[in-house]
Amino acid sequence: MFRVGFGYDAHRLVEGRALIIGGVPIPHHHGLLGHSDADVLTHALIDAILGALAMGDIGQHFPDTDPAYKDLSSLVMLEKVMTWVAEKGYRIMNVDSTIVAQGPRLAPYVKAMRERLSEALRTQAQQISIKATTSEGMGFCGREEGMAAYAVVSLIRAEDNNKARGTRPKSKIPLIAGVQGQEHEDQEKKVP
Repeated sequence: MFRVGFGYDAHRLVEGRALIIGGVPIPHHHGLLGHSDADVLTHALIDAILGALAMGDIGQHFPDTDPAYKDLSSLVMLEKVMTWVAEKGYRIMNVDSTIVAQGPRLAPYVKAMRERLSEALRTQAQQISIKATTSEGMGFCGREEGMAAYAVVSLIRAEDNNKARGTRPKSKIPLIAGVQGQEHEDQEKKVP
């Protein structure tokens, strides 16, 4: 069994903020305004996953009125959402996403975004598609007032996916949120 979710997010570009997209810092004279780090791509992914699980949206689980989420890395939120995915018996099958921004040019950062998000999503980079485009100078993205991102996520029952592959996928997610480099043990055993 599989489930599909769609997510969208947009944030205003402002001076004095870091620009982080897909967990990757990008050099630019403006950053995205938001309560957390305003990572527009990761927020769209979170909403897509929550939609696939029929669990509402990012604002319900990580409200911008809660000081606990002030300037928080969106990857920490994504890691939390992925614990819910696992608890419900699913895993990521694939991700397709598009970032809309007039500038800066994002193509040089897509590989790093895929790798960074694959860790948080507990999947492989080749299961994640990230495209960057412009709006040809139209709308708020075209006027460089902000950026937007769209994401579609498909989830598959973990046991269905493992039977099809014959192995359990290795998780790259940290055992403790925010601590990198730790990996779950014994997840590469053959499935009977």
